[in-house]
Amino acid sequence: MKENYVISGIQQVGIGVENFTEAWKYYIDVFNMDIRILEDDTVAELMLPYTGNQPQKRHACIAINMQGGGGFEVWQYSERKPQPVGFEIQAGDLGIFVAKIKSRDVEKAYEYLKNKKGTLLLGKIAQNIDGEKTFYMKDPYGNIFQIIHEPSVYREENRSTSGIGGVMIGTSDINKILPIYRDILGYDEVVSDVTGSFDDLKVLSSGSGQFRRLLLTHSKPRKGGFSELLGKSYVELVQALDRTPRKIYEGRYWGDPGFIQVCFDVRNLDALQKKCESIGFPFTVDTRSRYKQGDSFDMGAAAGQFTYIEDPDGTLIEFVETHKIPIMKKLGLSLNLIKRDAEKPLPKWLMKMLRFMRLKPEDL
Repeated sequence: MKENYVISGIQQVGIGVENFTEAWKYYIDVFNMDIRILEDDTVAELMLPYTGNQPQKRHACIAINMQGGGGFEVWQYSERKPQPVGFEIQAGDLGIFVAKIKSRDVEKAYEYLKNKKGTLLLGKIAQNIDGEKTFYMKDPYGNIFQIIHEPSVYREENRSTSGIGGVMIGTSDINKILPIYRDILGYDEVVSDVTGSFDDLKVLSSGSGQFRRLLLTHSKPRKGGFSELLGKSYVELVQALDRTPRKIYEGRYWGDPGFIQVCFDVRNLDALQKKCESIGFPFTVDTRSRYKQGDSFDMGAAAGQFTYIEDPDGTLIEFVETHKIPIMKKLGLSLNLIKRDAEKPLPKWLMKMLRFMRLKPEDL
């Protein structure tokens, strides 16, 4: 049966922080996440299953790098003290333990990042399981990023890195969670499926152990309005074979420090819901329960609908159907996506207008 929902790619990875302004300044300086798509300082009323059944006030933004790839959703509780993870996250722990950053020149990115204040490079350049060069780094807040080789660039800005290119997700059983990433999200191409110990992982805590690593991508280019901006992406499923992994968000709330969720830009949530339910992964949060068909959930200057599912280990996957985004906020110009072809990419000349919403760290 042909599916009639559209997944345009990884829209963003959520990053919970303890100091919103400080963290966003760092991500602008280091990863060029300087295009503000939205910023919101209101109450999260619809995430009750993950926020102690209480609405929680938070300050959040979504920012992107115009060279392409997914963005960052930087997120901080406003009235509740964020609770950091109480242990050192180890390779293969359950949830998103590494975010992948695209670079067309990994060696150049290494030289650039080693001079960035607050950035800790973890070892040297190594070989990724796809045969390309890679390295890992840690930000000042304990989050680990893998710089991966990906040559495509959406808008040339002479930067050594682009945006999010994927995630590494720890799991207790790869075969059990594979249907979500392959059959729902369309990561149908196996780049590498290997078991053993790996030189590149040895720079991570417990990274010298035995693992199964399954690296997936999509065999066909994504479709949809933001597909060319978001570009190619990867999901790497990692299963520790010689120890029992811990759940990264066990006993903590959605939005607490760390990689909160991976979010996909989609169209036709009704069809997507049917697909998810058909293989046993119903929506756990759905803004459509509050807003009628055709209405939008207000996200500041942007609007749309969002839903969540969980994989069997509790990793959160978000789906956002974008209805409106700002193009030139100072002039009050926004782009309405409702009546546009769900499969057709937005024109580059139009998307490149987003550069006029660029921020510098001192603007925050």
